[in-house]
Amino acid sequence: MSDLLPGVVRALIFDLDGTLIDSQSDLIHSVNAMLRELGRRELAEETISGYIGHGAPQLVARALGEGCTEEERQRALQFFLSYYELHKLDTTSAYPGVTETLEKLANWPMAVLSNKPARISVRILEALSLAKYFRVIYGGNSFETKKPDPLGARTILKELGTEPLEAMLVGDSEVDVQTARNTGMVAAAVNYGFGVHDRVAYPADIYLDRFSELEALLANRNA
Repeated sequence: MSDLLPGVVRALIFDLDGTLIDSQSDLIHSVNAMLRELGRRELAEETISGYIGHGAPQLVARALGEGCTEEERQRALQFFLSYYELHKLDTTSAYPGVTETLEKLANWPMAVLSNKPARISVRILEALSLAKYFRVIYGGNSFETKKPDPLGARTILKELGTEPLEAMLVGDSEVDVQTARNTGMVAAAVNYGFGVHDRVAYPADIYLDRFSELEALLANRNA
């Protein structure tokens, strides 16, 4: 864990997949179910994992590859979303220390900003008893643009009454780091997630080996 965090932090925005929850298997299985439905060859787990993080439309498009019509992509997307809705909690769970840490930080203004559709994000967080910790939960279809565009994060900070320099975004991928940079927030990255992260090109301000380290980090910096 680095000690490079600048200034006081008054609000927290979290990514969802790979940060708060381990949803990798359910997402991979849903993509391969979609490919089977379309009569296509399944993809390796590590290939699909590399596509996660930019929202369902891009995940589906990358899994289908080149040469698909817009009609085929839309059909595939609808199947994927329907299948994932039914199987979103087959194996998905909160990462170790997430529930306990969020409980300790319950008085902080906190929000979730995911590129996953908002309704599914809310349902997963409710099922895992995590939704109660967040003032707002937004997804990839909540705004005109997705992460790493700063629109969603800026909107959240206005709702939380916090300036960007006094807020931290915690995620697992380079998309999250880029979002923090584009918004003017502190960028924190967890080391246990499954999002693609070129740390040379997109270095975070701090890295967390365990989610539970967040409490001590914030206490030390805000003392």
